[in-house]
Amino acid sequence: MKYILVTGGVISGVGKGVISSSFGTILKHCGIHVTSIKIDPYINLDAGTFSPYEHGEVYVLDDGGEVDLDLGNYERFLDITLHKDNNITTGKIYQSVIEKERRGEYLGKTVQVVPHITDAIQEWVARVAKQSVSADGNEPEVCIIELGGTIGDIEGMPFVEAFRQFQFRVKKENFCCAHVSLIPQPKSTGEPKTKPTQSSVRELRGLGLSPDLIICRSENPICDSIKDKISNFCHVPPEQVITIHDLSSIYRVPLLMENQGIVPFLIDRLQLNISMPNPRTFMYKWRNLAERADHLRKKVSIALVGKYTKLEDSYASITKALQHASIEVGYKLELKYIEACNLEEAKKKSHPVIYHEAWGQLCKCAGVIVPGGFGKRGLEGKIEACRWCRTNNKPFLGICLGLQTAVIEFARNVLGLSNANSTEIDSETENPVVIDMPEHNPGQMGGTMRLGKRATCFTGGDSVMKQLYDNKEMIEERHRHRYEVNPKYVPDLEAAGMKFIGHDENSERMEIMELEGHNFYVATQFHPEYLSRPLEPSPPFLGLILASVGKLKSYLAKGRKLSPQLSDNEFDEEPSTSTTNLKLNGEAISRIK
Repeated sequence: MKYILVTGGVISGVGKGVISSSFGTILKHCGIHVTSIKIDPYINLDAGTFSPYEHGEVYVLDDGGEVDLDLGNYERFLDITLHKDNNITTGKIYQSVIEKERRGEYLGKTVQVVPHITDAIQEWVARVAKQSVSADGNEPEVCIIELGGTIGDIEGMPFVEAFRQFQFRVKKENFCCAHVSLIPQPKSTGEPKTKPTQSSVRELRGLGLSPDLIICRSENPICDSIKDKISNFCHVPPEQVITIHDLSSIYRVPLLMENQGIVPFLIDRLQLNISMPNPRTFMYKWRNLAERADHLRKKVSIALVGKYTKLEDSYASITKALQHASIEVGYKLELKYIEACNLEEAKKKSHPVIYHEAWGQLCKCAGVIVPGGFGKRGLEGKIEACRWCRTNNKPFLGICLGLQTAVIEFARNVLGLSNANSTEIDSETENPVVIDMPEHNPGQMGGTMRLGKRATCFTGGDSVMKQLYDNKEMIEERHRHRYEVNPKYVPDLEAAGMKFIGHDENSERMEIMELEGHNFYVATQFHPEYLSRPLEPSPPFLGLILASVGKLKSYLAKGRKLSPQLSDNEFDEEPSTSTTNLKLNGEAISRIK
């Protein structure tokens, strides 16, 4: 087993997750089986109880693990299926050591950070690195480990010490350390500053880890003289200083790394049993994806009505899923974040300007997505967004809480149940159209929801969502919720036109909703964004984008095939925005043929 440890310096959020994913992407295109581990030094057992404002979204795995959003980057870039043990936290390590101590496994010894905690870290990494994460079941050959935080953080010290020991345990030819550091460029001088990187590398070396690669993150490209300076002061050859400036898309990062000779270095440093790939065909599909992403001319505007819009990472997977679908259709995504509270009547009275600006943004967008969330704040705003999309034939996709708010809105304004609500918001409501699931909510917050991959079965008959899923009778998607649609109200809802065309295996829980007679008004109880991939977009997101640009009907009529991209103003059908519908003339059609 070969290991690549990715550490960070100067600041957090410097891009270690994308760099780690890029290592894996390059190696996977070389034909190597890769796995990833993310280490988060916080004491929480997992990310399940975090507010999105703490660390961004909570990413959910097939096995129900609630983990850091960087594991989403790994899965999307590498197209692999990780497990909850691929996310290590201080809480998990200490819990395992304390449980061993309680069972008497340390034979009366004093339990200490060194060697017991550091040994537990090493054993965890060695065990998880061998677990298969690919569909073929093959054991990984390279494990990429991202150490969260920055070097010097007190909470990360046990992990740094563990890897200082680990490099000797697995031997030098099987262990490579890559240090990601920021090169700031103050506007006052415009000169890149290397001193923070020098200090960070000095501290890392002082803790017993010498970086083999220094990956410099900067706003603008940095020149060779700066690379030489870093090389001179940080004790690495210039060719092992990799520079990654801000790029047009994250899909460019693996390509930029590969262009700087990362493949021959890794082959030599880790003694990989592969030959140099053919430059002309290497990473062809990935290059094509990056080119398409950079050269999109047409734009599609989507409004995201959420509760945590102040931090874009709160909806990282949804953003990526929308981008995947937009690129597939041939459009550049313009995503507008709208705070749900700003759509409520109460905001109209207290802050009328904010209220009207929010509604102005919503009305201008070609499609709307209402994502998941918890709690009362912003719920009425989401309900208003659902009502507006329903009554104005605007393409709409609701996810988790988005499904529940669509049901509440429909019950209030179509069924006439004015006091319809969710028991999460009003436990005494007379019409609880959304209720809690007691077996998944025993009074403890962490890990008690309905989590992970579960089956959804389509009911008989034709539906847009079933066609988007290639007419499969059963699909599997990931879940994260405590509340569900009340089956008691389903007959009335369906009689009025809100059809639940997807249920769980026992036909007890409502999984997919479609509204009759609407351009595209669908919602899911599961989270389809978690399984979206750059080269294989999630069907619900693809449906939203297609409906928003006026191509959904023709896409389905042609057997889920996209029409040729002809010009910025040609549509297969009337789009949801007020864009002129230009018809093709005979000459253009003959050219295509």
